[in-house]
This record gives sequence, C-alpha cells and structure tokens, in this order.
Amino acid sequence: MRIVIAEDSTILRQGLVELLQLRGHEVLAAVKDAEQLRAAVAEHRPDVSIVDIRMPPTFTDEGLRAVIALRKEHPGLAVLLFSQYVETRYAAELLADRAGGVGYLLKDRVAEVSDFLDALRRVAEGETVLDPEVVSQLFGSTRRTDALAGLTQRERDVLGLMAEGRSNAAIASALFLSPGSVEKYVTSLFGKLGLPPSDGDNRRVLAVLRYLES
Repeated sequence: MRIVIAEDSTILRQGLVELLQLRGHEVLAAVKDAEQLRAAVAEHRPDVSIVDIRMPPTFTDEGLRAVIALRKEHPGLAVLLFSQYVETRYAAELLADRAGGVGYLLKDRVAEVSDFLDALRRVAEGETVLDPEVVSQLFGSTRRTDALAGLTQRERDVLGLMAEGRSNAAIASALFLSPGSVEKYVTSLFGKLGLPPSDGDNRRVLAVLRYLES
C-alpha cells in the first residue's frame, strides 16, 4: 500500500514508518501536523492515511477535522485514525459521510502488530473498522434517541459488533449464538432502523451510521 502518516510524536512516527516499510509498504510522507498532512495527501494521493487526532498547534482535534476536510476534497480517501483519545462529536460527523474507508483505533488497545496491519488493509479496501471502546463511547452519546428505542439489548449488542467490522460468523462466536440467530437479529434491526434491501447501499454500514446520527 501507498501510505501517508500524520503523527506529532517523532518516535511513534518513525516507528510506524519502519514497521510499514519492513512489511513492504511504501510510506510516501510522514508529517507532524494537519497542514502538512493536507499537503502530503494532495501531492501523493495515498491508498490510505494514518492520522493522529491531537496534533499542533492546540493538540485537541486538528487531525480529525483535517481528515473530514480531506475526505470532502478527495472523495474515497481512506483514513485510519490512530489516537489515545475518543472524540465523539467529529468522529460521528466523519462516519456520517457513508463513504466507508474509515478506521478508528486506540493506541493503547492495539495489542498485536498483525491486528493493526489487518485494520489498515481493511480500511484501504473501503471497510469501516472501529475499536470497541470507540463504538461504546459513540453509542453512549446517542443511547437515548427515539430512532433506537425499538432495539432490544441483543440487537444493540449485534449492532455494536457490526460497527467493529465483524462478520456474522464473528458476531455469532462473540455472543455465543448460532449464525442463523445472528442473521435474524441483523434482519430485525435493519427493519427497525428503516433500512430495506437495496442494491446500491450497504445496510450494515448504514445501520451503524443511523445509530450515530440519531
């Protein structure tokens, strides 16, 4: 993959560069702030960008806001947010564009290099990959909405695992259910969220976004 990295920590930035290069990926640019990120993406048009959320000058949400702007300027740009923090407001806005190719992992919770690389690959291929803690906090901020009032707790559990990018088989394993039961829960929550079958839309992604947008 062709990759751009935006990370203000010199040690972590260089570590990511070496890790990715050792795995055969091409790091096109490794920058330390949002302005340099926007310039690097415009110049190189990477397959995927790895972006920290808190960068200079205020170390609040510069990286996340830059990503939202970049995905408007470059439709289809794949981005993996890699941060120590969960920023619910702008994260929900990012996911609401429904374009896919978005990931959000927490640095302290990535236990295996292989998990990080797998998430990066999936994001580059257009999937949505979220850390469970990100899902929990995003869902917590919208838990009291009318649109989700009809979901049972089990349907919420299934939807949470869908938001992590898990397949029906993986959801069945995590919740100790049969694949057929998971399929029934998925079909039920699609109906309750008003998502009929469609050739043009990915209902799994739309279900998660409906939750976050409510």
